[in-house]
Amino acid sequence: MTGHDDNAPVRLEPYAEDDRLAILRVDRPPVNAFDQSMWDLFQATTAQLHASTQYRAVVITGGPRHFAAGADVKGMLGLSPEEFGARNRVLQRAFHALATAPQVTIAAVNGYALGGGCELALAADFRFAGRSAVFGLPEITLGIMPGSGGTQRLPRVVGPARAKDMILTGRLVGAEEALAIGLADRVLADGEVLGTAIAEALAFARGPAALRYAKQAVDAAAGLTVEDGLQLEADLIARCFATEDGQAGLRSFVDHGPRKATFHGR
Repeated sequence: MTGHDDNAPVRLEPYAEDDRLAILRVDRPPVNAFDQSMWDLFQATTAQLHASTQYRAVVITGGPRHFAAGADVKGMLGLSPEEFGARNRVLQRAFHALATAPQVTIAAVNGYALGGGCELALAADFRFAGRSAVFGLPEITLGIMPGSGGTQRLPRVVGPARAKDMILTGRLVGAEEALAIGLADRVLADGEVLGTAIAEALAFARGPAALRYAKQAVDAAAGLTVEDGLQLEADLIARCFATEDGQAGLRSFVDHGPRKATFHGR
């Protein structure tokens, strides 16, 4: 992997204790609003995940009070509709690249995850929220609508009716309600969110190559017939069987019993 800019407002960093884990950090105080340069950084950073043979899990984190407050609206005012449409596709593609990355991804959300910040969290496989966390897609209150995956991912996570409730009213959802509707997977004390997300992600980073294939199969399920999904599943389990990890895991089970195998991601 290439080096990273320690001062970049969006950056991908190897975790110091195990470089199989990446930390995707959003860092533009005071509220982590995404200016136009950050849209391009998200695109470049998420492309790195698809190219990486090193990273096997990712934790996405922002600040302690603002995970990310969405797009910097001032930077959008000077754009023509055509320019805005082209620019919006940059962030939309970036978040789609994150959602389809081969790594297991966990968003560690403290404080506000609004607009594009909520869409960033939705692109993760799991969302761990602090008790202070607030989720929302308030674009409708600005006379526009979510444009970086919110209208597509939120219904898949919470169901169409709840998604319409959030999107059409623009109302904000606290951590406990987010947990109740499935928008958050875990709610923790604010100070425990990042550490817990890292601990969980490390377990995935040390897991077998089969993780990427299992994630691919589950993600594809919503868009496939059962028959096509079963064919994909059959193809992918055959790939798992062919991996070093698959063979080592089966042999370890026979020789030593369950959950004793060590995996290398190959």
